[in-house]
Amino acid sequence: MRSGELARLTGVSTDTLRHYERLGLLPKPPRTGGGYRDYPAASIERVRLIQRALSVGFSLPELTAILRMRDGGQPPCRRVQALAESKLQQIKQQIRDLSEMRDQLDSLLKDWKVKLARTRKGEPARLLDALPTEFTRPGLRSPFTRRNERKRYTPLVRTVPSTGESQHEQKQGNS
Repeated sequence: MRSGELARLTGVSTDTLRHYERLGLLPKPPRTGGGYRDYPAASIERVRLIQRALSVGFSLPELTAILRMRDGGQPPCRRVQALAESKLQQIKQQIRDLSEMRDQLDSLLKDWKVKLARTRKGEPARLLDALPTEFTRPGLRSPFTRRNERKRYTPLVRTVPSTGESQHEQKQGNS
């Protein structure tokens, strides 16, 4: 079966199939006389297995190592279990961190509500300037910020002449 057919049957793109091949997740298929990839039927289940493993948190490098072991005749079961247990511990920690962040934001919003009630209309309340330092703990990342955004954008601070207040902008970085 050709790439397009396999992609359609598994719900991934042909680019994804080629990426899986490059990583060694999907064996390179033989080529037809016209140079097209000719995947065996077993490729459908292999791609579905990869997708299911990704959906529960396994990474592509982890899957590459696991499937390489499996394809080499070594059972990767203990490694799979150890990785899954580690992922569960990470998720539990993230839940604790998010719960702590929720409580901090709840308290912060109550404080801001009082501060805004005391601020005259049209005057800056400087809510962000009053953020407590515990909100900048290393390792605690907002669930509203995508990981790649932190690398792609560099925040800039500029003073707005009319108000004298700091204004944050985002500048696209080169990373």
